[in-house]
Amino acid sequence: MNVLLRTERKIRASPEAVYALSLDAQGFPAVFTGFGPIPGLRRITLHAPPAIGSTRELEDNDGLVLKERITALEPGRRHAYTLSGLHPPLAWLAREGRADWTFAPVAAGTQVVWTYVFELTSALAWPVAWPLLQGCMRGAMRRCLDNMARTLESASEALR
Repeated sequence: MNVLLRTERKIRASPEAVYALSLDAQGFPAVFTGFGPIPGLRRITLHAPPAIGSTRELEDNDGLVLKERITALEPGRRHAYTLSGLHPPLAWLAREGRADWTFAPVAAGTQVVWTYVFELTSALAWPVAWPLLQGCMRGAMRRCLDNMARTLESASEALR
């Protein structure tokens, strides 16, 4: 059984710029600030340059480390990854998360769609996992996209 999360936002920046920030090991932690019990990110450590199959570690603000493995990479258009190494209490509810980001050019910017599919540990996890992930993880995703927009749009305005 899975829980599907989806959020999207228009950002007034090029697909290449939005894509670059979403993969930026230095810049992304500043825009993923968490929500409720979902902590923000402190640091991302790359094990290799971004490529299909490459991995990276994400240290959250609680000091816990998660692992991402890139499963799709289309510069300026899409990237996807599997999130593993979840810690309790989320590890009691979900085995892993599979994220997929798409970046489509639209008038004056980029339409970003970010989905996550969390594979639950069992059907019994559903009553707790669904509200936690829909409320808090999706809230963290929305907040992240809002922060990305502020970062990229203010940088764009500074160049004018």
